[in-house]
Amino acid sequence: MATIFHHFYENKNAFINPCDTTAKIPGFPEVCITTFSECMIEKYAETNETKVIANLCSANGTLPVYEITYAGKKMALSLVRVGAPACAACLEELIALGAKKVVQFGCCGVLNQPAADGKIIVPSSAVRDEGTSYHYIPGSEEISAESSSVDMTVQCLEKHNIPYVVGKVWTTDAIYRETPEMVKERKDQGCIGVEMECSASLAVAKFRDIPIAQFFYGADNLDSGKWEIRDLADFGSSMSDKYMQIAFECGAAF
Repeated sequence: MATIFHHFYENKNAFINPCDTTAKIPGFPEVCITTFSECMIEKYAETNETKVIANLCSANGTLPVYEITYAGKKMALSLVRVGAPACAACLEELIALGAKKVVQFGCCGVLNQPAADGKIIVPSSAVRDEGTSYHYIPGSEEISAESSSVDMTVQCLEKHNIPYVVGKVWTTDAIYRETPEMVKERKDQGCIGVEMECSASLAVAKFRDIPIAQFFYGADNLDSGKWEIRDLADFGSSMSDKYMQIAFECGAAF
């Protein structure tokens, strides 16, 4: 597996490219907001003025891409699939549609409760414990977020007096293989949160030369003797208005 993950091919022309499956839409909004919670997207679409401008289609079903207007700026809004490979494919297709900047947010598990509890987590870097990113950029243990995107996100949070922390996260492919030993190792490495897409999304963005801003809200807690599910099963619905506003503010500032 080390041979596979560290034998990177720089050729951007793949056998199947996003433009082979997804046609560019003239006038597609420059900024695209993405998240993983279907209930958040549906709630917003039902209570605000939106229109469907595209669809992302797969065997999992169809994901509508909405056009919305926030602070006088048109943006796209779309659900992306959970997990690095599926999320990366969605991002590829959104970029192929015409997106030039992406804001992505979702939940994560808390690995450092004193540092992150009750705060928005802005990833400064991510441990690449997934396979997708290695097909977009050369192998390395971590990938860094662009400082300009981190700074922009922080400025939006400070503007609205929202508590936050900037730090490293752990991106993993295997949610049911977060063993106690691995959790301790990642905590010792400085990770304050764990999720499934950040490093892959950063890699896609770097490969396609697209700026991406990301943030997370803590859901379950792994920084204790026993797993605490907390509001993980809520899928962010109870605080969806807050999280969506943060994302739209970032989109407006991009």
